[in-house]
Amino acid sequence: MPATAQPHRTDRRGRNRSYRLVAASAVLATAGALAAALPADAHDGRHGKPLPSRYQDVQLLSFNDLHGNLEPPSGSSGRVTELQADGTTKTIDAGGVEYLATHLREARKGNKYSITAAGGDMVGASPLISGLFHDEPTIEALNKLDLDVTSVGNHEFDEGAKELARLQNGGCHPTAGCYTDKKFGGADFPYLAANVLNEKTGRPILKPYWVWKKKDVKIGFIGVTLEDTPGVVSAEGVKGLKFKDEVETINKYAAVLQKQGVKSIVALIHEGGLPASGAYNYNCDSPGPGAGISGPIVDIAKNVTPAVDALVTGHTHAAYACTIPDPSGKPRTVTSAASFGRLYTDTTLTYDRYTGDIARTAVRSANHVVTRTVAKAPDMTELISKWNTLAAPVGNRAIGYISADVPNTGTESPMGDLIADAQLWYGRKLDPGTDLALMNPGGVRAGLTYAAKGAEGDGVVTYAEGFTVQPFSNTVNLQDFTGAQLVQVLKEQVSGANASAPKILQPSANLTYTLDLTKSGADRVVTDSIRLDGLAIDPAATYRVSTNSFLAGGGDGFTTLGLGTNDLVGADDLTALEQYLTAGSSASGPLAPPTANRITIVQ
Repeated sequence: MPATAQPHRTDRRGRNRSYRLVAASAVLATAGALAAALPADAHDGRHGKPLPSRYQDVQLLSFNDLHGNLEPPSGSSGRVTELQADGTTKTIDAGGVEYLATHLREARKGNKYSITAAGGDMVGASPLISGLFHDEPTIEALNKLDLDVTSVGNHEFDEGAKELARLQNGGCHPTAGCYTDKKFGGADFPYLAANVLNEKTGRPILKPYWVWKKKDVKIGFIGVTLEDTPGVVSAEGVKGLKFKDEVETINKYAAVLQKQGVKSIVALIHEGGLPASGAYNYNCDSPGPGAGISGPIVDIAKNVTPAVDALVTGHTHAAYACTIPDPSGKPRTVTSAASFGRLYTDTTLTYDRYTGDIARTAVRSANHVVTRTVAKAPDMTELISKWNTLAAPVGNRAIGYISADVPNTGTESPMGDLIADAQLWYGRKLDPGTDLALMNPGGVRAGLTYAAKGAEGDGVVTYAEGFTVQPFSNTVNLQDFTGAQLVQVLKEQVSGANASAPKILQPSANLTYTLDLTKSGADRVVTDSIRLDGLAIDPAATYRVSTNSFLAGGGDGFTTLGLGTNDLVGADDLTALEQYLTAGSSASGPLAPPTANRITIVQ
């Protein structure tokens, strides 16, 4: 009798959710070869059963940069922009794993060959419901979403390689212990970290690749994070690790997979680009392949071996489904699904049983909104309720009051300015001689909304909301710099590592200057315009600067901030924000949002 396929899951770790043949695989392989020369509806004459078609559509569902957003994200973080047929745009509320689960499960219906993959940053910089529990709730949610595989992102290293290994393999947190009476089981899916090596052994710290199999179809996945991860993660988080070039690593393991007979390959890359439009359904292939997208992913895509059939990307929190030419000049699909679970990408990979490869010209891909108009997935509602109950005693505590929304938008954001003001205020509690504060924009994860999210009342800032704004547990650090160094720090916002993608520090209220975007490089910071408390900076004078520990270590390309002297380490940055909000609200009523006018921008 010919072989029959029966469903079979491996162990509870879910390392391979594929369906495997029970017996006589050689018979099926022969049938597949014969099918290549026969019509799709040809039959086995002895048994009257259809032979498999030469081509098999495989559904690839993907998303990226979830960042532990289990509940629907609020404000602009919970909306996407849609381009209408008449050229106008509209915004749509989106996100939340209760809705993401429903959308993914609906998308899988009728697709017997379906894979779900992710492009990194599933955890880290998470809201309180996940971050308070070291992201165990998010791993549980991803297991329930039937995620098959993901690459690591930079935020998977926020708490270091040992904690990442615990998220993969399970076990209670080494200091916090177990949060429930059930031991944390870890991820049912593999995290891939092909370009993250242990400095001592020179080997990847996690699996470099993984192969999805179902019947006679197999597709390999290679996972990498951006090579510059040490530049965007605290030094402690990447201690003992080495990050290799993305292209070099992908090409290496693509060759390994090919030697193993795996010719269909997808790269999961936690690095991305920026499309010319913020609309999720913008056609970034117009007017030509890759013309509508810029950023690091363009060069990566153009140099990754043609053996890789599609690239699932992330990191920039942008939305695109484009084609970028590979080294041979042939178009190749490159996708990203924004962030926070607001979108998912549905890509069709047409597998050729005769060659074992993907028919690249047949690849189709599009982003879809995770709308909140569908039914919530009950299992996700139960999961959120469980963890919210555990978090409520901490998260519902009021820490201050605001008079209006404090948005996290713009080159200089009101939320960024408020944090800088908080860190200057806190710094002066530690040392009255503190002169100014600087905050990195990437460390500001959300704004504050005036409207109540629960029963706390309008204008109340809860600990959970503050945690969502600053979830990294960086400390507030005081350091001394010369005036010349301080000017150099401001110029590093737009030069050196930040020349192509400026990172504009958020200043405390007493620091002002002009940013001239008509110029290039360091000249964009107008030196003569820099004022502290209305006075010009003295290059020879010493200034006491308050930053977080990430910046104090030279993070985000601010190497000069890593050269400070006379260090004083305070409490974590969320404590500083909480104390500032509490003191400010008590003294003068609700705090008003800063007007974000400290940097004069010339365009």
